[in-house]
Amino acid sequence: MLVAFGVYGGLFAFSFLVATLAPGSSEAALSGLLIAGDWNPVLLLLFASLGNVAGSVFNWYCGRFLSHYKDRSWFPIKEHHYKKTVRWFKRYGQASMLLAWVPIIGDPLTVIAGTLRMKFLNFLVLVSIGKIARYLFVYYAVILWQG
Repeated sequence: MLVAFGVYGGLFAFSFLVATLAPGSSEAALSGLLIAGDWNPVLLLLFASLGNVAGSVFNWYCGRFLSHYKDRSWFPIKEHHYKKTVRWFKRYGQASMLLAWVPIIGDPLTVIAGTLRMKFLNFLVLVSIGKIARYLFVYYAVILWQG
């Protein structure tokens, strides 16, 4: 029981961290656990998805409430990335949150959504759809690969 809590909780925590600006691959972690076959795949998908969405929500809050510090050296997005991501968001609008799972651009997009005051419920729904779809793709890819 304690080991299961550690595995699912660890996947949640790792998925949360990599949804922020921390490096890592939650897809690789999920794939490894699915291949190991010792864990409930539905719970793995649930904890990976919840953690990753929660990390994006953290980013949204950082953008929403800390954007006035964007010129500071500790702000998580550098000025040139900030401007580029704002242009991307303004060009593609709220639907761009469906791409919050994409490496390199996804995390800054979620911060920018908060900075530009995107409605939280819209943000949450779109980010969740994209991230859950990505993990479902990983799940089915592992199943097909294992044959």
